[in-house]
Amino acid sequence: MSAQNNLTLDQGTDFTYNIFLIDSAGVSVDITGFTGNCQLRTSYSSNVFFTMNVAVSSVNTGMITLSMNSATTSTLTSPKYLYDVKLTSNDNVVSRLMEGVISVNKDVTR
Repeated sequence: MSAQNNLTLDQGTDFTYNIFLIDSAGVSVDITGFTGNCQLRTSYSSNVFFTMNVAVSSVNTGMITLSMNSATTSTLTSPKYLYDVKLTSNDNVVSRLMEGVISVNKDVTR
């Protein structure tokens, strides 16, 4: 089962969020060869609004980084988006790590 985690980002700014994968013993999970995917949608049945960058930042410490640059966050016009983060292992096992709502704080200075 995935973790529920609601996020907030500021429109028109760079956004980065790190996820650290640890096992039940508190040990970092080795994610060598894994790839990630994250999509934003305005509703569960809507088309994909944006596919967020997902980088396996450190295979030894189990760190995954979600990111969007300021040009992209400037295009986020809805006050909230649904998202989830999926990870695919090197033997093609897909797991959903995290899901929730991304709230967007509107930009004033452009």
